[in-house]
Amino acid sequence: MPAASRYTMEVSPREIVESAQAEFEGPLTGYAAGLLGGDWERAKDVVQDTFIKLHRQDAELIGGRVKSWLYTVCRNRAIDVLRKENPMITSAGDAFENLDDSEPNPADVMERKERFEEVLRVLERLPENQREVIRLKFQGDLSYKEIADVTGLSVSNVGFLIHTGIKRLRNLMGVEVA
Repeated sequence: MPAASRYTMEVSPREIVESAQAEFEGPLTGYAAGLLGGDWERAKDVVQDTFIKLHRQDAELIGGRVKSWLYTVCRNRAIDVLRKENPMITSAGDAFENLDDSEPNPADVMERKERFEEVLRVLERLPENQREVIRLKFQGDLSYKEIADVTGLSVSNVGFLIHTGIKRLRNLMGVEVA
């Protein structure tokens, strides 16, 4: 059953939360950790708050947009956490401007992890709006439409930012495209 229709049937708020949690808790935690500079404990708290809000939310208002709704609430909650730490933050761009989410794990020296960390380091060199849409696309597995819903950008702007960001990432990493 497609994810969207699973959340629009007559089910209890608890069933909606349990189903959404099973499907999205891991990806949301990774997304939140990226927004919070690799702080997995705060990310878990943000995701827990997100699911509490889902439980309290009227399912009719969410409709078939559970995934984008969850990412929007998670993003907004992460921004709130960052604003509490630095009251001078006035926008999402300010909140994410100086984050470093390339937290190397010395115990895990596998080549894939090293490559992933290299990508995260290079990703930090992109403008904030490109970093965010790329994270939502590849860490959150959101569609362009869902990313547009989360960020408030147009779908075409999301596509442009992803395309431009990936092209720049390739250049910065020295990857030649045929």
